[in-house]
Amino acid sequence: MQQLRLTRTRRAALIGLAGVLAVSLTACAESKRDEAGGGGTGGTMVFGDTGNPKMFDPVFNDDGETFRITRQMLDTLIQNKQGTAELEPSLATKWESSNDGKTWTFTLKQGVKFSDGTEFNADAVCFNFNRWYNMKGAAAQSQMIYYGDVFEGFAKNEGDAGGDPVFKSCEAKDPATAVVNLNKAKGAFPAAFTLPSFAMQSPTALKQYDADKVTQSGDSFAYSDYAYKHVTGTGPFKFDNWDQGKGEITLVRNDSSTEPAKLDKLIFKVIPDENARKQALKAGDIQGYDFPAPSDYGLLRNEGEQVLIRPSFNVLYLGINQSGNPKLKDVRVRQALAYGINREQFVKSKLAEGSEVATEFVPKAISGYTDDVTKYPYDPAKAKQLLAEAGASNLTLKFYYPTEVTRPYMPNPADTFTSISEDLKNIGITIQPVAEPWNGGYKDDVQKFGKQDLHLLGWTGDYNDAGNFVGTFFGREKKEFGFNNPELFNALAAADGSPAGDAHAKAYQGVNKQIMDYLPAIPIAYPTPAIVVGPKIKGVVASPLTDERFNNVTIG
Repeated sequence: MQQLRLTRTRRAALIGLAGVLAVSLTACAESKRDEAGGGGTGGTMVFGDTGNPKMFDPVFNDDGETFRITRQMLDTLIQNKQGTAELEPSLATKWESSNDGKTWTFTLKQGVKFSDGTEFNADAVCFNFNRWYNMKGAAAQSQMIYYGDVFEGFAKNEGDAGGDPVFKSCEAKDPATAVVNLNKAKGAFPAAFTLPSFAMQSPTALKQYDADKVTQSGDSFAYSDYAYKHVTGTGPFKFDNWDQGKGEITLVRNDSSTEPAKLDKLIFKVIPDENARKQALKAGDIQGYDFPAPSDYGLLRNEGEQVLIRPSFNVLYLGINQSGNPKLKDVRVRQALAYGINREQFVKSKLAEGSEVATEFVPKAISGYTDDVTKYPYDPAKAKQLLAEAGASNLTLKFYYPTEVTRPYMPNPADTFTSISEDLKNIGITIQPVAEPWNGGYKDDVQKFGKQDLHLLGWTGDYNDAGNFVGTFFGREKKEFGFNNPELFNALAAADGSPAGDAHAKAYQGVNKQIMDYLPAIPIAYPTPAIVVGPKIKGVVASPLTDERFNNVTIG
């Protein structure tokens, strides 16, 4: 296929062409839309969020609703060019790797300060890297999902990460030069340096508010005041208040930033129900929201709203936990689940135009995708036959799905659950539904405690590399999937360490074939999510990574 011959840079450029749509996001929170004034700086925008953030220290997060907020306050060394997956400078003006890929040298932007007045320099960079690497306690480490996936281990492994650490040391050669030394090369770099979990935070604030304190009580985790009230970065906005009763997070312009926001204030209002978000936009109570229902695109446009469709850079999957029900260890049972789901009908009836059935866990736009994998078309008769051969015709499965949230890969979790569970019932499986709030038990029960047999989750790519998908999912033992397959783990590690370019893409193509034969989970769809904003808002660029930044928003 021609797509397989595209270079990674070319792919990112194509994504950028599809995603660069400058739009406007208008109006003051205090006024209705028809009372909004002219353009220019100042004013307040209210954006409708789909769910509550977990808290605001990004290193303990892997949740898109949290990152939407932290991205406005915290900068990374490298960022993605708006509307694309291409890399561009942020706090680092330049970066370069040694020939063996084990040393990364960052030339830092001068004259930058954190919002508490602390100077940003190479010492601050090394403080952040050393903080992550030296994090203590199983509770804290278990919440550092991105760090565990990318850097694989800590100075002393106490949580989920059990590998040898990729990070070795950080040196501040001079105030403007930070050198990060690794124990081994990874194909994920430099793109992984854009991850919001690896944003730079003020060493002063981190120490003052005991940011590393994470405690666990049963299935619940608690964090320090830093994570809830004092997150401190260099970004265009800074934290002001989180009114959990109202479900409102308020940010204000960070005047100490080298590029302050144009708005005075940015409010994220949590409205889990999609229809309620739509009504709030119509009423002028909010000026934009994410993940409108696909069936509403035309209606919203007819009413003058701006519906910006992101190119597909994500995957929805049905997770399978092999550690609970022993029948799920039999590949024939997992194959039966795959053959038993009518994914074509689901995509056609429930997802937006342009969405496609997923044939693997890597979207087509990502380097490493291949069409040469085992496929599982809808065939309920074959599904029943495989269940009978495996002695699992009377299978009962606990099927977990989230509430109080909308995700870019899952516009309506309840509808998604209903569609898939009905298909599974039709092949003779008894479903025990378990619904839990997204940040109120669901993610921890599924990802940390493995209570489920089946579950709904997905992924929006953080950068243009197949390892960000399949490496994150299947690169090591995880409670979410409950399997141990050293052959697969080793293949993913080899692909991750392979040289960039064609060799890297081919390595992941081979791994994708292996994954779809083993079938640790079932890819369902490549959705095309959208973001909608009012007619007077200017300055937002739709991102395939859902990395919309509001620093350039003006009220017009």
